[in-house]
Amino acid sequence: MKNGFAIFFAAFVVLGGSWCAFVLAPELQLGGAKQTSVLNSSDVYPVQRSGDATLGLQVYRANGCAACHTEQVQQEGISFNVVVISEGKNPAAVISAMGVTEKEFLFGLNKDTADKISDRITAAGGKTEIHVNATGPDISRGWGLRHSVAEDFLYDYPVQSGSLRAGPDLAGVGARLPDANWQLLHLYAPRSVVKDSVMPAFKFLFDVRKINGVPSPDALEIPLTQQRNEFAPPAGYEIIPTEDAKNLAAYLLSLHADVPLYDAPFTSLAASTNAPAKKP
Repeated sequence: MKNGFAIFFAAFVVLGGSWCAFVLAPELQLGGAKQTSVLNSSDVYPVQRSGDATLGLQVYRANGCAACHTEQVQQEGISFNVVVISEGKNPAAVISAMGVTEKEFLFGLNKDTADKISDRITAAGGKTEIHVNATGPDISRGWGLRHSVAEDFLYDYPVQSGSLRAGPDLAGVGARLPDANWQLLHLYAPRSVVKDSVMPAFKFLFDVRKINGVPSPDALEIPLTQQRNEFAPPAGYEIIPTEDAKNLAAYLLSLHADVPLYDAPFTSLAASTNAPAKKP
């Protein structure tokens, strides 16, 4: 009897501890998550997806897209750029204070070095801004501008963060590939727009119809370079996306995890007209 009670108690502790770790703790940490403020802005983030994009999330889920794509940009660190926005009345002194002869060399610095260079330039009469950059392989590939955070998924159910990258991460695909026709072409025939794509074609989300008089305004626009290849429909026919295809494209276009947040900061160069161009 004593052994039975000990076994029951041990099992209760193990199961209770597991429940606390995997259910209660995440609920306490994220259960009250809500919109947050965009850095240096009065805007809030995220906003609810449009109706067609919300429906598209279910199409994305139903077709197992998360089996090959993630929506979680990784970040390894941050670096700093010192941007000279004014050389003041003594440009020579400012250039000397910079310690280099070209402004573009003030990229990829650590915080202490950026602060010291900025202080020297300010003391010489110039004005600077220090820009924050996220760093890491995902950032270098152009998959995002900063790491993914819980707020990015606030209005998604179920969350499709994924765990395998047979294809690229999609957290910011709507920002880097904003053309709806491109997205639909990619779904219909992936290798028509990405030569070496391993993605399967989702042709079942489209109808191939004979053109009766005037072409449909919803028909895919086939580029001239592809109108006579294996991806194009037969002469006199057109490719019409179904509602599921259009909703899925709308969902992909809504993936814009590209605003700076308190827990995921970066400085948008587009926000500063004086910001130097990125190094090639």
